[in-house]
Amino acid sequence: MRLVFAGTPEVALPSLDAIEKSGHELLAVVTRPDAPSGRGRRMVRSHAAAWADERGIEVLTPARPREPEFLDRLRELAPDCVPVVAYGALVPPVALEIPVHGWVNLHFSLLPAWRGAAPVQHSVWHGDEFTGASVFQLEAGLDTGPVFGTLTETIRPRDTSGDLLERLAVDGAGLLVTVLDAIGAGAARAVAQPADGITLAPKITVEDAEVRWDEPAFAVDRRVRATTPGPGAWTTFRGERVKLGPVLPVADGPALKPGDLLVEKRRVLVGTATGPVELGEVRAAGKKPMSAVDWARGVRVEGEDSFS
Repeated sequence: MRLVFAGTPEVALPSLDAIEKSGHELLAVVTRPDAPSGRGRRMVRSHAAAWADERGIEVLTPARPREPEFLDRLRELAPDCVPVVAYGALVPPVALEIPVHGWVNLHFSLLPAWRGAAPVQHSVWHGDEFTGASVFQLEAGLDTGPVFGTLTETIRPRDTSGDLLERLAVDGAGLLVTVLDAIGAGAARAVAQPADGITLAPKITVEDAEVRWDEPAFAVDRRVRATTPGPGAWTTFRGERVKLGPVLPVADGPALKPGDLLVEKRRVLVGTATGPVELGEVRAAGKKPMSAVDWARGVRVEGEDSFS
C-alpha cells in the first residue's frame, strides 16, 4: 500500500523502521513542527522528521492537520492508509476521510483501557499487572475506534514507563505492519470496543510528578516509576527542586516520618506514610545525576533535613 506515516517522538521510530522494511511504499511523514529545546531554546526537528530527513522522505509539519495546505498535499499524495504512532495532534474528520483506508493508530494499551495521551504511565502508576498495544481505526472520538488487533505485555515489578514503552514500541511496530498487511490484502476486520472497562489516561503533568511523601511506600514507588523518564519525579530539598530516579521500598526498615532522610553508609532512606524507600539516582538543579549516597555526602545532609 501507499502510506503516509504520522508520528512525532522517538517511540514512533520502531514503527517507521518496520514500515521501511515492509513491502509498503512510504510517501511522506507527518509530524509536529520543529520545537525549541535545551537551555539555548534551539529549534529541533522531531525524531520522526529527522528519520525521514536522513532517507530523503518528504516531511509535512502542519501546525494543525486541518490546514488547507496540508489537506491539499495529502490529497495529492493519495495514500491508501495513514498509520499513526504518537502523532500528538487531533486529526479532523476531513483529514481522516482522505486515505482510502483511513488513519490506523497504534496505541499503547489494551483498549478500551487507558484511552488518552499517557496510557503507559497510568498503567504503571495504577499497579496494573499487564498492559499491551492496540491497532485501531482512528475516528473523531478519543481512542474510540474499532480495533484490528492487540498484543499483551507483562508489567515487571521494577518497570519504569520508559522501560515498558520501549518494549511496547518494538512489539507494537510488528503488530502495526501485520495490520497494514491485512488491510492491503483485504483481510483486516476491525471489532468495536466494548462499552465497559473504559478508563482514561490524561497527560501526566510536572505537578503530578511531585512526590507525596505522606503516601504509602508502594504509591511513592509507583509515582516515581510512572513519571520516569518524563516528566521526571521530583521533590524539594532546602527550598530547591531535586529530581529523583526510581526508588525501592524497604521491608522492615527503620521508622521515619514522611520526607525525613536517613543517610547510611551504602544507602539513603526516606520516610513515607508506611515504611521507608531507598533513594536511587538524584539530580540537583544544574547538576548531573548521581547516586543518592554521593548526593547526600555532597550536600552534607544533617539530622533535621527532609524532603518537603
